[in-house]
Amino acid sequence: MQDRRIVSTPDAPAAIGPYSQAVVHGGLVYCSGQVALDPATKELVLGGVEAETRQVLKNLGNVLAAAGSSFERVLKTTVYLKDMGDFAAMNAIYGEHFKAAPPARATVEVARLPKDARVEIDCIAALK
Repeated sequence: MQDRRIVSTPDAPAAIGPYSQAVVHGGLVYCSGQVALDPATKELVLGGVEAETRQVLKNLGNVLAAAGSSFERVLKTTVYLKDMGDFAAMNAIYGEHFKAAPPARATVEVARLPKDARVEIDCIAALK
């Protein structure tokens, strides 16, 4: 896989395991899931699911930019929620980033997320 490129940016939390923030291959960007860690402090942001969703999308946007893509080029996302009761609050903030022609999406409730986060989002996007 000669055209496989690893993406890493200091503007998003560093990987906390054996994975990359994103991988570019075949004209697509495969972004690992982001939780609401502040890249500077490496701590989970406070303020509930709204604050976490905003930080998750900020981190994801920074990874997409480092890869050469953007929210407008996202094809598919997966949203992982600790509590499906947070769906409406997460969805409102998510919608601010995907206004026109939103991507395909799956949303699932999970038992636990890294750092006890309330939300995690990953995505696949096309390059610019």
